Amino acid sequence: MPKRIPLRQCLGCREMKPKTELVRVVRSPEGNVSVDLRGKAPGRGAYVCRSAECLKRALRSRALGRSLGVEIPPEIFDTLRAQMEETDGTG
Repeated sequence: MPKRIPLRQCLGCREMKPKTELVRVVRSPEGNVSVDLRGKAPGRGAYVCRSAECLKRALRSRALGRSLGVEIPPEIFDTLRAQMEETDGTG
């Protein structure tokens, strides 16, 4: 039986994609928001495509904040974008 690939919805473009193609943004139990590159960090997770456009759209529509249950301050957005650009090999 072939291994099932978990799908997650991008909060920016709203497309269902394999979990491995998306970046997980996590709110830790302490309330800190960060990019979870391994997808294993404890806390509430939300997924966006590996593009600045999807991240921007998810923040503009407040979908990311709603999903994580916190208000996302602008400096967190800048940090997320920087972390995403560091890890974005292909685009």
